Amino acid sequence: MTDIVVRVIDCHITYLKDDKPKFLMLKRSPQIMYGGIWQCVTGKIEAGEVPIGTAIRELKEETGLSPMNKWTIDQVNHFYEAEFDRINLIPIFGVEVDSLIVKLSDEHCDYKWCNLKEAAELFTWTQQKNGLLAFHEMLTSEREKLTFSKII
Repeated sequence: MTDIVVRVIDCHITYLKDDKPKFLMLKRSPQIMYGGIWQCVTGKIEAGEVPIGTAIRELKEETGLSPMNKWTIDQVNHFYEAEFDRINLIPIFGVEVDSLIVKLSDEHCDYKWCNLKEAAELFTWTQQKNGLLAFHEMLTSEREKLTFSKII
């Protein structure tokens, strides 16, 4: 029977200047799985860790940045992994940072701060693009959701 698991997170990073969001895109190093694709901060949930804890840890590990504000995004990514016959449900977070200075880990070889259109065009995975679009809407036109979904 097909398993349903929550084992990874997606975390979209923004830097706000004059209420105009820039989004951090990370390019995976060529020698690792999915090498060369652009993505948000992603990561596996470790034993005993809650998903937001994973997002904060991965943010620091992959970028050297710390969160100023954190939110849940009102959707969950999903994909089917045929090799393991499992459906992955992926919690999505949005994080605001106060610095544009990124210190990449070995997992990534490049980064860009992008507007919404630029960032969306870089994503390979539709679900990650949809998460970014939802986060952008929260930051720009559905601001009441920021209050409702803020993580303290």
